[in-house]
Amino acid sequence: MPRSSPSLAKLELTGVSRDFGSVTALDGLSLTITGGEFIALLGPSGCGKSTALNCLAGLLPLTAGQITLDGKRVDTQPAEKRGFGMVFQNYALFPHLSVERNVAFGLKMRGVGKSEIRDRVQEALQLVHLEHLARSHPGQLSGGQQQRVAIARAIVLRPPLILMDEPLSNLDAKLRLEMRTEIKRLHQELGLTTIYVTHDQEEALSLADRLVLMKDGKVQQIGTPEELYAKPVTPFVADFMGFRNQIPGTDSFTFADATWTSDSTVTGASIAMCRPEDLRVGVPQNAIEVTVEVVEYHGRQFLLEVRTESGLALHAVSPEALAPGDKVKVGVAPDRLLVFGS
Repeated sequence: MPRSSPSLAKLELTGVSRDFGSVTALDGLSLTITGGEFIALLGPSGCGKSTALNCLAGLLPLTAGQITLDGKRVDTQPAEKRGFGMVFQNYALFPHLSVERNVAFGLKMRGVGKSEIRDRVQEALQLVHLEHLARSHPGQLSGGQQQRVAIARAIVLRPPLILMDEPLSNLDAKLRLEMRTEIKRLHQELGLTTIYVTHDQEEALSLADRLVLMKDGKVQQIGTPEELYAKPVTPFVADFMGFRNQIPGTDSFTFADATWTSDSTVTGASIAMCRPEDLRVGVPQNAIEVTVEVVEYHGRQFLLEVRTESGLALHAVSPEALAPGDKVKVGVAPDRLLVFGS
């Protein structure tokens, strides 16, 4: 299921823009997606990712650019003619309809025969493990179960493209992990082309084949999860992907109070960045003395906010409990530093 899904060969967004008065929410997005890909649109609030999804869905008209599906323009078609499946943040279920009738709604609107509707609804509910709740109503379900119904309603249409807009943001931490696994399983099992909007980098890294990281309506970097995690191309991308420590320096690469050097060939003013887990307490290599200010317990380790003598705040990891006011030394291996020129 769905065995007879339309096969999407290529979805292309070319210079897609959307203005709201004098504000440009989406600025020249160009992206090619091949059939079966899972694409995550990632970024902070207001970066344009949901606007991009709504333009794809047909819920917002374009100010400029075009969208083509296997060579045919779809941006000029109304939403109901595009045939895409949509999973919303707030589920958007009909409270007065049973689970099976919610899932069947789109098929009924398309004029599908009753026997086929019954078979396809049963198949979709089996995929999301909700066949035993077919006669229940949304108000009787947990948040995770309601989201499964919303996913079943989307996949039962056998669409060429599934659009998901922050589908896990209303769930608690445990349910988020469970539903993330379910979404991954369904994608692998069905091979549906999926575009997924999220602000959660961990969610995007675990689900997507490629990430599109956005800021202020513009794409900052497109690549595999491994590429964005290990090789961010700008300080913004690095910061968003977890390089919390930003250490100003010069072309000599003498950063802050430390002699943290790098092999990168950068001239002029520069900035070095590293992850908290790469800045460790008690590492003798290139160690500098800092004062502990905040300690957070993270299970097997402690996350620290520390401050150098010059007043630079840094985030480090310690295997042992420390207390605010403690003086410790922290160090980082030079190959764990990213260096960006001005």
